[in-house]
Amino acid sequence: VSICKQEMLQKKKNAVLVDGVILNGPITDSKAGEKFVEEACKIIMEEIIRKADDVTEKVCEWRAPETLKQILDLEMRDTGESHQKLLQLCQDVIQYSVKTSHPRFFNQLYAGIDYYSLVARFITEALNPSVYTYEVSPVFLLVEEAVIKKMIEFIGWEEGDGIFNPGGSVSNMYAMNLARYKFCPEIKEKGLSGLPRLVLFTSEECHYSMKKAASFLGIGTENVYFIKTDERGKMIPEELEKQVQRARKEGSAPFLVCATAGTTVLGAFDPLDKIADICEKHGLWLHVDASWGGSALISRKHCKLLHGIHRADSVAWNPHKMLLAGIQCCALLVKDNSGLLKKCYSAKAAYLFQQDKFYDVSYDTGDKSVQCSRRPDAFKFWLMWKALGTAGLEERVNRALALARYLVEEIKKREGFQLLLEPEYANVCFWYIPPSLRKMEDGPEFWQKLHQVAPVIKERMMKKGSMMLGYQPHQGKVNFFRQVVISPQVSREDMDFLLDEIELLAKDL
Repeated sequence: VSICKQEMLQKKKNAVLVDGVILNGPITDSKAGEKFVEEACKIIMEEIIRKADDVTEKVCEWRAPETLKQILDLEMRDTGESHQKLLQLCQDVIQYSVKTSHPRFFNQLYAGIDYYSLVARFITEALNPSVYTYEVSPVFLLVEEAVIKKMIEFIGWEEGDGIFNPGGSVSNMYAMNLARYKFCPEIKEKGLSGLPRLVLFTSEECHYSMKKAASFLGIGTENVYFIKTDERGKMIPEELEKQVQRARKEGSAPFLVCATAGTTVLGAFDPLDKIADICEKHGLWLHVDASWGGSALISRKHCKLLHGIHRADSVAWNPHKMLLAGIQCCALLVKDNSGLLKKCYSAKAAYLFQQDKFYDVSYDTGDKSVQCSRRPDAFKFWLMWKALGTAGLEERVNRALALARYLVEEIKKREGFQLLLEPEYANVCFWYIPPSLRKMEDGPEFWQKLHQVAPVIKERMMKKGSMMLGYQPHQGKVNFFRQVVISPQVSREDMDFLLDEIELLAKDL
């Protein structure tokens, strides 16, 4: 204590003051900060990582919003809280958050925990890098280059380009803008005025980000032509051909077709080869939104789902979904290797992208992005890939699809469960018909009553915390469950539990 006092007195004697602020030495208490990080890491280890595969834990400790506001004490004050209070807040945040690494979290198109990806995130969060120039982010730029090169190989291109983005929606927007730039390069300088009415085509089952991108880019949602799909949710090529010809007759300028490889709800894969034929015939850019289904490319058994993807001009692929690379980890990959991404997006900021640097400035890839600050998302995927190898990633895909197949066969055996369709990917869509409805005639009243079943079961499972499973109505069909298998922590027993639990939660309906 006396030594600390002496140091403080010495600092006061030698104090340099500017506007009444002492500038001597740091103001951060490093020792206290290090201690806090150490204690918080213990909580993370105990409450998240060690409990990740414990099925006796709740998926979610459900509280209503107003109750949770009170528990968390969300108000920010003039003075800081004690470390003990902050550690308790950390504990509370973990307790009342959804445990997406729980084996019975089936709610979204991401789930589970990958330990290597998690460590990669710890490293990047601690280093706090931004990936735009080699001088500020040397390792992560080289990692991104290596990962993009490998992903391009799996698509089947001999060369290409790419960039990691904050989400598949952003990748789709990038692709739409890139296709428009290729069609009409002068738009970058002259803007939208004087352009013909641009039209793009995508399926009825596409991700909603296509509509958002068209709105955001000034193309307009009315100029997105939605192509009919078959009973499995796949785009019908003949309908695409009709719509392209219709647009031309109207005097519009078609420029882009967006196919989907793994639709959000049904997990459908559009027939890419036939769509590519139409794109070649009409000179249209082909973008494939493989945000969800792209990871099947890693599997020699299931890559046929994306047959023809090598003919695409651009591909969106999210390793944070099926491959568990951690949110967010999303790549836009482009077949063009002539610098089209950079030509489209560069602003040539002189304070960042100086051309007279002491190293090879081709490694300053930040001008390919609409962002300035950009996270090193490729590193999560790279460290995981290094740890598991391609064989380990392939096993992850194969096991998830095998578990989905097991669940389908179990659904067929059980009374009260009804599949919407035979899945071709990891999306298993089904109704649960409670005993009270099983003898009811098929008609409007039956479907109206069945529509109310899934929301009640969902509420009960959330409040109990036993699992999380998504439901939705879709294309005229009443509410049904969509179960998605992803996590390697999921087992056959979890599939059985899911069906047993639905029956238990709905026994009085």
